[in-house]
Amino acid sequence: MAAHAPLTWSLVVPVKVLAHAKSRLTGLAGARRPELALALAADTVAAAAGCAEVAAVIVVSDDPAAAAELAGLGAHVVPDEPGDGLNPALVHGAAVASTLRPAAANGALAADLPALQPAELGRALRAAAGWPEAFVPDAAGSGTTLYTAAPGSRFQPRFGPGSRQRYRSAGVAELDLGGIPGLRRDVDTAADLSSAAGLGLGPRTAAIAPQLLVRSERQGR
Repeated sequence: MAAHAPLTWSLVVPVKVLAHAKSRLTGLAGARRPELALALAADTVAAAAGCAEVAAVIVVSDDPAAAAELAGLGAHVVPDEPGDGLNPALVHGAAVASTLRPAAANGALAADLPALQPAELGRALRAAAGWPEAFVPDAAGSGTTLYTAAPGSRFQPRFGPGSRQRYRSAGVAELDLGGIPGLRRDVDTAADLSSAAGLGLGPRTAAIAPQLLVRSERQGR
């Protein structure tokens, strides 16, 4: 009897127009906020593209600079449709992914995981393969960084504030895994960025974060 091939994944990564991205980091990054947002997204996409379980990375974005940068990292970039918020954009991206890779399962990955390692992502995706739907909670414990839907399951992302409870209420499997700190460490605040730096940043975020964090520490004195 032939062994089944390992399940592969298409991951959808949503990237806002950079001028509007990461507004909570304005105090930290100032005019460099779009640059920081792109660095976070680029390190996330690079890690996803480097994961053996990932067959394709679909970026949903209307930002031309982000599209060019992330396509250069191997992502397939599509416009933000229908332009009705995060979760509809993810559903659109998953529909494109299913056309490109019909045999792959679909997932959605947050775009602000600069400490993500391909091996961490692979571990989570292998665990997710055992469930119709699954998710990974963020480090804060209220949000979500990864959502997955196996082949044959409806892709129903529920990202946004309080998403962890929404997934749990819907019966989606929570992946309680150790050893995936980079996958859980999304970045919304200066403290988050400092925490991610302690885990080890991807090269693009590492090129800008130390300057921002030093300035933030000086201003806090």
